[in-house]
Amino acid sequence: MSIVRHESAGILSKAVEHGGLVHLAGIVADDWSQDAKGQTQQILAAIDALLAKCGSSKAKILSAVIWVSDIRYRAAMNEAWTAWADPKNLPARACIEAKLADPRALVEIMVVAAK
Repeated sequence: MSIVRHESAGILSKAVEHGGLVHLAGIVADDWSQDAKGQTQQILAAIDALLAKCGSSKAKILSAVIWVSDIRYRAAMNEAWTAWADPKNLPARACIEAKLADPRALVEIMVVAAK
């Protein structure tokens, strides 16, 4: 089976395809001036674009890991997630409070999807 890597730079690839699966790296927002909901919306748009590039979509997400820098951001993140997620194809999901690499990043999301 072949491995296809997308948007490789520095220390990672943003997406890796293998064995009928798409693995996305942890995605953070580009504009850190936004609140947790706004950052989540940016992240979800980036996830949509990466999955499309790999021939997948949010309806095929199998699992998601979400990190919030403060668990109090979970409700705002969930507002954006709920508006975006396909209600007929919800993935397995975890939401964890964690210190993120840059203090301006409030949310980071990593997903695995089927092709």
